[in-house]
Amino acid sequence: MPASADPLASLRAQAHDCRACGLAATRTNVVFGVGAPAADLMFVGEGPGEQEDLSGEPFVGRAGRLLTSLIEGIGLTRDDVYIANVVKCRPPGNRNPAPEEIAACAPFLEQQLDLIRPRVVVTLGNFATKLLLDTKVGITKLRGERYPYRDGVLIPVLHPSAVLRNGGAALAQARADFVVIKRALADA
Repeated sequence: MPASADPLASLRAQAHDCRACGLAATRTNVVFGVGAPAADLMFVGEGPGEQEDLSGEPFVGRAGRLLTSLIEGIGLTRDDVYIANVVKCRPPGNRNPAPEEIAACAPFLEQQLDLIRPRVVVTLGNFATKLLLDTKVGITKLRGERYPYRDGVLIPVLHPSAVLRNGGAALAQARADFVVIKRALADA
C-alpha cells in the first residue's frame, strides 16, 4: 500500500519532517512508534532515551526489555501492541520534556490514538499519565486503576525505568498492574 493510502505512515512522515520545537535540532532519529496499527492495547511513554534516539524505535534499552517481558507475561508480544511516546524526539541528556515540547508533539499522539483506536491505553509514568488524564496527580496514586478514556479505558503504570531503579516492590507492582491490563483487555 502506498504511504499516501496508509494514514499512519503518512502521519509518521509528517513527524519525521517536524520542526515544531527545539528537539528537532538535537535528535538523531524521530521515534514515532511501533507495533500493530490496529492494536487493542497501546502503551504511551514519556519520550525516547539515548538508545531509542539511535535506533528510531521506542523502548529498546533496558527499560524496553523489561516492558517486553511484562507484555509477554500477559501472553502478548510487542507485535500485538502499539508503543509510542508523548514526545517523538529525545530531550538532550534525557531530561524531562518541556511543556512546549509536549504541546508540539501532542497532536501526533492524538492522531496516533485516533488511527489505532486501542481499547486499552496504558500510560507509562507521570508525563503520559498527566497529559492523557489531564491531571496533576502523580503516578503512584493513579497506577493500576482503570479510568474511562475515549471508547475504552486508560491504565497508568510505573515507567519501566522507575521499576528498574526501584527494584523488588516496584517490579511486583508492575506485574500486578499488568494483570489489571490483561483483565481490561478481556473486558473490553
